[in-house]
Amino acid sequence: MFAALGRLAVRRRWPIVVAALVVAVLGSALGGGAMALFTGGAGFVDPRSESNRADELLKDNFRHDGADVVVVYRSTDGRTVDDPGFARSVRDVVASLPSGTVAAGRTHWSTRSPDFVSTDRRATYVALTMAGATDEERADNYDEIKDRLETAPPGLTATVGGGLVFPQEINRLSLGDIVRAEVITMPILLVLLVLVFRSAIAACLPLAIGLLTMFGSLTVLRVVTAFADVSTYAFQIVTMLGLGLAIDYALFLVTRFREELDGGADVERAVARTMATAGRAVVFSGLTLAACFLGLLIFPQLIYRSIGYAGAAVVLFAVAATLTVLPALLAIAGRRVNSLRVPLPRPRRRAPAEAGGLWYRLAHAAMRRPVATVVAITALLVSLGLPFLGVRWGIPDPALLPDSAGSKTVARQLADDFGNDPGRTMTAAVTLPGDAASLRPQVLEYAGRLDQVAGVERVAVTGENGRVVRLTMRYEYAPTSDEAARMARGLRAVEPPRGAEALITGRPATLLDVREAIGDRMPLVALFVAAVCFVLLFWAFGSVLLPLKAIVFSVLSLGASFGAITLVFQHGWLSGVLGFTPAGWLDVVFPVIILVMAFGLALDYEVFLVSRIREEWDRTHDTLESVAAGAQRSSRVITSAAALLLVVVGGFALGQVVLMKMIGVGLVIAILVDATIVRGLLVPATMRLLGRWAWWAPGPLARWWERHGLRELSAPPSTAGPPGPAVPARPHDGTEPVESVR
Repeated sequence: MFAALGRLAVRRRWPIVVAALVVAVLGSALGGGAMALFTGGAGFVDPRSESNRADELLKDNFRHDGADVVVVYRSTDGRTVDDPGFARSVRDVVASLPSGTVAAGRTHWSTRSPDFVSTDRRATYVALTMAGATDEERADNYDEIKDRLETAPPGLTATVGGGLVFPQEINRLSLGDIVRAEVITMPILLVLLVLVFRSAIAACLPLAIGLLTMFGSLTVLRVVTAFADVSTYAFQIVTMLGLGLAIDYALFLVTRFREELDGGADVERAVARTMATAGRAVVFSGLTLAACFLGLLIFPQLIYRSIGYAGAAVVLFAVAATLTVLPALLAIAGRRVNSLRVPLPRPRRRAPAEAGGLWYRLAHAAMRRPVATVVAITALLVSLGLPFLGVRWGIPDPALLPDSAGSKTVARQLADDFGNDPGRTMTAAVTLPGDAASLRPQVLEYAGRLDQVAGVERVAVTGENGRVVRLTMRYEYAPTSDEAARMARGLRAVEPPRGAEALITGRPATLLDVREAIGDRMPLVALFVAAVCFVLLFWAFGSVLLPLKAIVFSVLSLGASFGAITLVFQHGWLSGVLGFTPAGWLDVVFPVIILVMAFGLALDYEVFLVSRIREEWDRTHDTLESVAAGAQRSSRVITSAAALLLVVVGGFALGQVVLMKMIGVGLVIAILVDATIVRGLLVPATMRLLGRWAWWAPGPLARWWERHGLRELSAPPSTAGPPGPAVPARPHDGTEPVESVR
């Protein structure tokens, strides 16, 4: 099937290339405005959670009067808020705002509240409620007055933040991060590809597929936004991931194509054999990663579902581009793929794999003491993951932004400089069995009991509408603290008036609901991802033990990655090097995303390594030699692919949004562990322990795979040397290891 696809691409090479150019042009045209369609950092709340139901009830029954935009004014000349000039400057700014854009503006002077004054009395804040029935309308109105708010009166500084500003800053910084990462990574990728291939023509082919996928991803995301909301995080993740995967996949195919040409095959046969071997591995790798992304649809939150849709679509696009456009380009290049040689120092000629290369020797070293190797490395990876046991969770907020961001500065000033942070409020939406006016004593009695919960400072009735009452509660704890979580549970445990229903919302309650939603569904997601990986790996290799081994090793790599992220982003290790201020907690969004992406990427190297081992096993049926030779022959391409992908995902770590840094650092660690420790030591040691049983499957499954399994061409390319003695196939009844898969 894959060889036939390769031959078709050779025959239709020019129409395929023209179609690819059209897709790239459409991507650049349609994707340009896609950023405006994304939802910022929102979408982490379960629509069925108590906090979200409370928010919807409040939205339906009360006029929106929250502080959408908060502007902090601080004196630069020593004046206090008691100075008439200070007061006049701030009030003039508020009075000049168009009434059609601002529904209400609250200040210290309009409310006479000391909450609006800093402890040193040299700063105050203005809370603006934007006009508009929806978040989009309020955001448009804010855009009209943004410049006015950011322009400070003489003698004052003005810092703009608030709930409406935060997602806009996420979008702006995310776009800047992507552009910066591409500017930095593209030249590095080109240099690495030149070092790998030593030919400008060969080096440009993977980069061309990567760029095509990047432009095509914009088209894919634009299409996805037509039927589903897409988070800004999804835009960042899938565009960078699509670039890295496409380059990696193309690297495998170009490398194999050159091997086939060196072995004496003509261009069409070289393309066909490349597709039947490396192309097949790319398909299984891409299907596995796409299936992992689709596992995110199990979660009800927008952010996970949008990443699931977009991630799967972009991965499949990368696979399709690699399997259609690249074979066409290889056919056009032909033997000129090695042209335009780059004059680099030639490496010392290495001996054949059988005589010993680095990875060949490393594999044999691991296989000499397989039990000790497996135990030692497993203990190391488990110990690296132990810090994750002390993780603290939070939900996306301005703390994830750089210190220069207005939203983060305002949030920090409100918490540190003012006696009452207006953000530390929770709300109870109470639906009564009768009219609120007639049941006021019961409501006040309920408010009194809420006021007794530890951490609550005061409770007030702030709205009545028929049978619905709104109670607003101030609290003292940090919103992401364990004390705040206990307070939220305590508030929900307070019995409402008889016949009434009370729904509690606010940041601590929302975080509690997000944790529960993730905790409830994470086992299902993990089981789905593991099951998909098992099925696809069995379909590829006809073994039930190899997929189990791959899943276990992926979990170990994932644990090490999570442990490192906890040390770096919660405890602040290397925070100065990476350029961020630790918040003391981790975003609840990150573990699910890392689980899916790292798990899928980890299996990439498993697929490509085991494919080469399988070739040697089919030829020699010598476990030690097939593992060592497979590790050595795949070493150059896997090491190169890992280096290229590290450059791409490392671009995340250069971003300004801390969540993207978390994902970048996590993926870098996972890739390093998989491409070195797992590939060089754990896989060979485990294969030595399993021996022939590595290829075993129960009788019915073995017979099914003999009929329906997808197998590579059993013979390696001619550069691998002459084939060894054939080992005749014999029936397999499931009671002993598989002897032959032909």
